[in-house]
Amino acid sequence: MNNVAVSNPPLSPWADDAMVQAEVARVASEQLAPNAYRIDHEGYYPTDIMADLGQAGAFATHLDQHGSRFGLALSSMQEISRHCGSTGFMTWCHDVCGLYMEQSGNPALLERLQGHAAGQTFGGTALSNPMKALTGIEKMALKAKKVPGGYRVSGTLPWVSHIGQGQYCGAIAGVDRDDGSRSHEVMFLLDIDDRVPLRPCPEFSGMEGTSTWSVPLDDYFVSEDQIIADPARPFIQKIRGAFILLQVGIAAGVIQGSIDSIRAVENQLGHVNQYLHNRPDELQAEFDEVAKRAARLAETPYDGSKDYLLDVLELRAHGSELSLKASQSALLHQGARGYLMNSAPQRRIREAHFVAIVTPAIKHLRWEMDKLMREEVPA
Repeated sequence: MNNVAVSNPPLSPWADDAMVQAEVARVASEQLAPNAYRIDHEGYYPTDIMADLGQAGAFATHLDQHGSRFGLALSSMQEISRHCGSTGFMTWCHDVCGLYMEQSGNPALLERLQGHAAGQTFGGTALSNPMKALTGIEKMALKAKKVPGGYRVSGTLPWVSHIGQGQYCGAIAGVDRDDGSRSHEVMFLLDIDDRVPLRPCPEFSGMEGTSTWSVPLDDYFVSEDQIIADPARPFIQKIRGAFILLQVGIAAGVIQGSIDSIRAVENQLGHVNQYLHNRPDELQAEFDEVAKRAARLAETPYDGSKDYLLDVLELRAHGSELSLKASQSALLHQGARGYLMNSAPQRRIREAHFVAIVTPAIKHLRWEMDKLMREEVPA
């Protein structure tokens, strides 16, 4: 993807766009690619590789303090996902967690942001349930009660990725009045410490190395130092476009990796593959248009207009659909070798399905687009 130009580049270890791109690409090809099968299928959680990606600048450039270079963040996520969709997804989790911390304005969270951006500490996002709950698809899993100095939170989040003991994630809980009616929601950084047991999820068909757990909370105390937004809804309104736009980086990597796999067999199989639909040049042309649209939208990630959000939602849905098309085409072009369990096309089939169902899933995106087109204001 094209980088977003910044008039005054930030003074930081990652101020040079080309250097960040080169270092991220090096770590992705030399360290991540050889471990993609282990991550996808054997449950290897690659925090060591992610630490090196953090040092390369993969988790920092979208932050305001590093120039709000969302285009470069998308490029980094694409390069990571091109080699391993699971790690691309965890990059997104890490990026949006950093976004929550910075946009909170909470001094205690801002103090923790430097280590997070550098990949010295790790944090994900537990907003799958809240994003669906706020739009009316399901009920809010966590409930909070106001107490002196903060909140007490109880409930169980069923699927939370890129977390482990000593890590953290953004979360949202509903705050109810004494009569049981909803007052508002509070967003906070959930520290995974000895108060938080992590329960295994059922085995997935892939993406096993994303360290995804069920998280039960029982009267968990949230201090003021952990508050991201109170109330949460105005904050979600502000960051939702950026939240969804960043996911396009995962799709971009799966798409480009699938096209790479098709081109890899052209010399041997091109004479017969020419009879297949969705040939590499066609897919590349469609993807290049997606990349151009993403680069344009990355210039104004906090645009709160209806038209901007519609563009982001439509692009995110298009990315999901193109991921499905490109990954299936890659397997068909590679034939039997692509059907091997350890092949890149086989892995990307599962990664593309994940892109299509992770919140917001294609159906959720279309739900939101329909509401916006009917001039309803989404939650």
